[in-house]
Amino acid sequence: MSRVRVHNLAVSLDGYAAGAGQSKESPFGHAGTRLMEWFFGTHAWRSMHGAEGGSTGADDAMASQWGPGIGAEIMGRNKFGPQRGKWEDHEWQGWWGEDPPFHTPVFVLTHHTRPSIQMAGGTTFHFIDATPQEALRQAREAAEGQDVRIGGGPNVVRQFLSADLIDHLHVVIVPILLGRGERLWVDQEALEQRFEVESFSSPSGVTHMVFSR
Repeated sequence: MSRVRVHNLAVSLDGYAAGAGQSKESPFGHAGTRLMEWFFGTHAWRSMHGAEGGSTGADDAMASQWGPGIGAEIMGRNKFGPQRGKWEDHEWQGWWGEDPPFHTPVFVLTHHTRPSIQMAGGTTFHFIDATPQEALRQAREAAEGQDVRIGGGPNVVRQFLSADLIDHLHVVIVPILLGRGERLWVDQEALEQRFEVESFSSPSGVTHMVFSR
């Protein structure tokens, strides 16, 4: 069976994987770009957006594992955009422009469904109201034997961890303190007992932690 993977999930020293006050101008809220600075300089990030260059060290080696072998993604509504409640702006098509970097079906978990959006490059956003188990069933069917990526945010990752549905979890500990936002490690006591855990620090100052079932 295909694996369920999480990649490049950045977390502050005080456990926040997203800041407070998300808006169209600030996808990570008051955290700004601080959680992802380690990522933005890598070759993996630049190639994702059609650019050349970028670093090719340890951070890039980890970041580049994001794409290969993935046939579908599941994400939360807050990763797709900042709207809450009923959809007021149906023109909003995500943070990523006309050609998002996913190039697969993407299942957006929301209590307010809406018609699917087909984008350039093979990305189609499907808006579903489903349990983690049902969302994974649909994503696996769409992935046609390839792996499924859980793209975040932290609430969605927690749901899949609590349901014991994740096989590979890559967390990046970033040496900043956010003080508020959305925590990752809530109700995850003894999580390490379900995984083999490896970690290493990179020259950028972040620590990569890999949880493998």
